Amino acid sequence: MGERANIAAEVRDRLLAEPEVILEDRDLMRALIGANERAMGANIVDLRGIAMERLEARLDRLEDTHRSVIAAAYENLAGTNQIHRAILRILDPINFEEFVRDLGGEVAQILRVDSVRLVLETRQAEREQALDRLGDVLCVAEPGFVDNYLAGGRPTASRPVVLRPALPELATIYGKSGDWIRSEAALRLDLGPGRLPGMLALGAEDPHQFRANQGTDLLAFLAAVFERAMRRWLG
Repeated sequence: MGERANIAAEVRDRLLAEPEVILEDRDLMRALIGANERAMGANIVDLRGIAMERLEARLDRLEDTHRSVIAAAYENLAGTNQIHRAILRILDPINFEEFVRDLGGEVAQILRVDSVRLVLETRQAEREQALDRLGDVLCVAEPGFVDNYLAGGRPTASRPVVLRPALPELATIYGKSGDWIRSEAALRLDLGPGRLPGMLALGAEDPHQFRANQGTDLLAFLAAVFERAMRRWLG
């Protein structure tokens, strides 16, 4: 008994010297409040305890919001850095063939996508030569294809950037890889006055990588830089 009293005395002395130890421990404070309520009996309502519970719930919500905001900020920063790295790589090539080949190589790796396709609307006479020179990264299509593709085949106005799950039409631009493309980002390209539009399509095997509820500002910026680079190559 004497030994127990000595231990209790040591604990008591420490708590008296450092009372913030109790105040900073949420579980201990909750236990003390519960003990106080039991000591008061069932006929007494402790308004302070109720107020504290509500404040704790509000604090929990604020902490969750704080964590969500920080996570979103980090994600946005990482996305910005990713787009900037891709843009620098897009600006590196010294000829058009290398420019297009890089899209399916380092640019795709930087953007962490599984397939990249550059779609250009061209007239019949221009198609064979373009495909022979630039391989499977470049896709050529009839005039009007880009707007129809972005609109998903619906009679609605197309948007500059479209994020969505895979559609049956994907096979027309992704070829054999269209079988495992599950989501895509389609970026409309304005190639300048007097020219038919183009499209940069980023395909992903992950069905959740591109979703309609995601922001498109960074991809719109990528498209703006890319179309300006394309204008330089097209003369």
